Amino acid sequence: MYVCMCFAVCDRTIRSCIARGARTVEEVGEVTEAGTGCGGCQGHIDTLLTATLAPSVLDDLPATG
Repeated sequence: MYVCMCFAVCDRTIRSCIARGARTVEEVGEVTEAGTGCGGCQGHIDTLLTATLAPSVLDDLPATG
């Protein structure tokens, strides 16, 4: 799925950038150019960063089923 339409950057590219060490929207932009055009995708980039880097309380819940 494209996250940044200005530079045709998909979520896989951004996730890969995060896996290689990017920790901010600006760092993702430096590597991929995502978020450096109109800026409309910066919120989505931030969400990907948070989802990847921040632990979730849901991770500690027991599995059901």
